[in-house]
Amino acid sequence: MSEHVGAARAEQSWAAMVRALVMSSRPISWVNTAYPFGAAYLLARGTLDAPGVVGILFFLVPYNLLMYGINDVFDYESDLRNPRKGGVEGILLDRRLHRLTLWVSVLLPLPFVAHLAAAGDAAANAVLAASLFMVVAYSAPVLRFKERPVLDSMTSSFHFVSPAVYGVLLAGARPGLTVWLALAAYYLWGMASHAFGAVQDVEADRAGGIASVATVIGARATVWFALALYVAAGVLLLPVGWPWALAAALVLPYVWMVWPFLRITDERCQEANRGWRRFLWINYLVGFLLTQLLIWGTILR
Repeated sequence: MSEHVGAARAEQSWAAMVRALVMSSRPISWVNTAYPFGAAYLLARGTLDAPGVVGILFFLVPYNLLMYGINDVFDYESDLRNPRKGGVEGILLDRRLHRLTLWVSVLLPLPFVAHLAAAGDAAANAVLAASLFMVVAYSAPVLRFKERPVLDSMTSSFHFVSPAVYGVLLAGARPGLTVWLALAAYYLWGMASHAFGAVQDVEADRAGGIASVATVIGARATVWFALALYVAAGVLLLPVGWPWALAAALVLPYVWMVWPFLRITDERCQEANRGWRRFLWINYLVGFLLTQLLIWGTILR
């Protein structure tokens, strides 16, 4: 009887650890890295072969666990003061799981990276290496790019744009001006999204001694910064030609999202969480519309 109880408890313990690791990887954000790679690879290569499938799987889970797992470990003290932690926006990772999380975060990507490195050329592998470096540098001690204002938003955006750049290069294509304009617009979108997301954490980050673009320039200025970047992203898409230029209109839901918070103060920073929660579902709507546009544009091409 005691053996069965012990086995059941061990099974529950393993299940709890696996659940914590999965939640630490932010399942709601998996698509934000797998989709850019998959769409870019498929459009550039015209088919989905083994490297494409491995890449999608890599950017779906291992990449996100590496990115967010490291973040959850080294941001633990500030997360304790953050009321957002504990749901879809991130868990408060049990301190007892920190060492395990770091090990799994580093080891799980290795077989995927090995396969992708063997499949890619020097240019593709350079982008993959840069992407992995930026993921670690964002949260890891000493580097801590997330605590270097503006660089924090630039690095965060690179986390999501680099899979798309990598997808194009791994597919063997060499992007022209239109593709570079689209990627630049995506990069500005990523910077805007990170900056706006940092607004809600101004008080928690300051209490935890963490610097960010929002803690340095303030909540209101950061919202305006995000608005300007969203608009600039839309403008960059206008010259890309028909029908791709229609993607410029896809920044409008994000403009609508940040607009109510243009007069926010640092003391009311947590009110921006309402906008951030809208951001989570806006991404799925915009992703759907972008997919339809990509399909339509491919048919017309």
